[in-house]
Amino acid sequence: MCGIVAYVGSREAYPLIIKGLKRLEYRGYDSSGVALMEDAELNIYKKKGKVSDLESQLNGKQSNSTIGIGHTRWATHGEPNDVNAHPHFSNDHKLAIIHNGIIENYASIKQNLVAKGHVFHSATDTEVLIHFIEDVQKETGTSLEEAVRLALLEVVGAYAIVIMSVDFPDQLIAARKGSPLVIGIGEDEFFFASDATPIIEYTKNVVYLDDYEVAIIRDGKLSIQNLDNTQKVPYIQKLEMELETIEKGGYDHFMIKEIFEQPRSIADSMRGRLRASDAHLQLGGLGDYIDELAAADRIVIVGCGTSWHAGLVAEYLFEELARINVEVEYASEFRYRNPVIKKNDIVIAISQSGETADTLAAIELAKSKGATIFGVCNVVGSSIARATHAGAYTHAGPEIGVASTKAFTAQVTVLTLIAIAVAKRKGTISEETYQQLLTELEGIPAKVEKVFENAAKIKEIAFIFTYVRNFIYLGRGLNFPVALEGALKLKEISYIHAEGYPAAEMKHGPIALIDEDMPVVFLATKDGSYEKIVSNIQEVKARKGRVIAIVTEGDTLIPGMVDFVIEVPEVHEILTPLVSVIPLQLLSYYIAVMRGRNVDQPRNLAKSVTVE
Repeated sequence: MCGIVAYVGSREAYPLIIKGLKRLEYRGYDSSGVALMEDAELNIYKKKGKVSDLESQLNGKQSNSTIGIGHTRWATHGEPNDVNAHPHFSNDHKLAIIHNGIIENYASIKQNLVAKGHVFHSATDTEVLIHFIEDVQKETGTSLEEAVRLALLEVVGAYAIVIMSVDFPDQLIAARKGSPLVIGIGEDEFFFASDATPIIEYTKNVVYLDDYEVAIIRDGKLSIQNLDNTQKVPYIQKLEMELETIEKGGYDHFMIKEIFEQPRSIADSMRGRLRASDAHLQLGGLGDYIDELAAADRIVIVGCGTSWHAGLVAEYLFEELARINVEVEYASEFRYRNPVIKKNDIVIAISQSGETADTLAAIELAKSKGATIFGVCNVVGSSIARATHAGAYTHAGPEIGVASTKAFTAQVTVLTLIAIAVAKRKGTISEETYQQLLTELEGIPAKVEKVFENAAKIKEIAFIFTYVRNFIYLGRGLNFPVALEGALKLKEISYIHAEGYPAAEMKHGPIALIDEDMPVVFLATKDGSYEKIVSNIQEVKARKGRVIAIVTEGDTLIPGMVDFVIEVPEVHEILTPLVSVIPLQLLSYYIAVMRGRNVDQPRNLAKSVTVE
């Protein structure tokens, strides 16, 4: 869960790498560092804290180096400090490495190297790896790229690495397994990064490195081979991303920018797929698999965090519309309990980044049992997109804020499209309902836009609750996953303890927490559970709880019962999450800002969890 950047070409490497690290800082921000080739010496500069701390330490450093590597860290092995920051030297200081991932067998490798006289300065697995590569090269007398290949054959775990050598001052060697790595190809220059955001400013031509592949830049040329020593032809793709999508665009934070982008990101997730005027709905990524989906006896959905919540919404959608049994699993637990997966099962894997390690592991397990795998992810060319049989991109655009917002609504949008398409193919919904749902979906972006009219009111409510210590979020049916998502957003960025529950479960324990100091957020939109929610609100008010209610526009009953009301436009019941989640995102954002939190980079979190 780190960000890596590397460059070789004719430009000055240092400012390019620093800018790239800032764009990758959402992947890790407890320390950073760079390695540069300067006057035939390999120098490393690193610092605990944000990339800006490293930049301040170097104080406008000038360097004529045209090759370098950089890293921004989310700590796994070793506490965040200057020593554990990347890059790391080999024992003889002739090699430097940056690494995203975890080397699981580093301890046994380290023990053998210590016995040979190697001296380690950090507590990281990464330093062990570069010492090991050095040792292999000296023991075998092979080239550096061959030593990298041989060493990686012995490594257990996940990695995306880039290595530079003082003996080969124009060469970079990179490799990946289980952690993302993209290569940008410019005019006589090459870029490496964990994702495309540091590259897009300079080139749109990229190669996504596959697992077990090693890339070598030498003499201005790129070559790729796998760990079996087979040469591969680089497959060059064009980036769809635009530079302005990764800039703040005048907003104070990426998170608020991304919240307000949701009308567009939802529309983009439907663009070319849905046209209500002639009842058109087609997802090209599903291809010939739509019949297989329609014939499925069971769908298993796997995801983590916000993606898991989107999966819970999809459970309601597929069961309600397509009448298919659905189970939603935490990807992080899925493969550790020997799940029952059959060949006729469909597995849908959801991930914003397409690189989530636990979700990738769940995919591989399900594939090994013969299941058909669909992916729903946001990043073109990501590992999950390549590992699945078919799927659909969300087209939400880059999401830089660590706390997902537009990713959730884009995922729910795409999953809704799939559920409607499957239901239409199965004949489990009428033509009238089909047409109604398409029309309602097309209108969602405008209705989300209307929710933003309440932003000032939500900000006022946030001010009142800025310093509470606990929150409870309650919802029924499709609003239960929204309650979970609202609680998660508040926890992630404000560090307030919050829990989401099904409203009916309140009486089975959580009601003991209710008093005048406990704010309770009710998802109380007009749906089949409305009367039950009204009863739950009365139960909370009888115990002096302070209630914030998300209600359907025009509701006259609930506003007279609660302390604070936030209205959302009326929508078809199954589309409720797409509008009811928006006020919760804004509430969390404003509370966190008022508490002085770094909402884009909350403590201890990283955007893309690429290690298990």
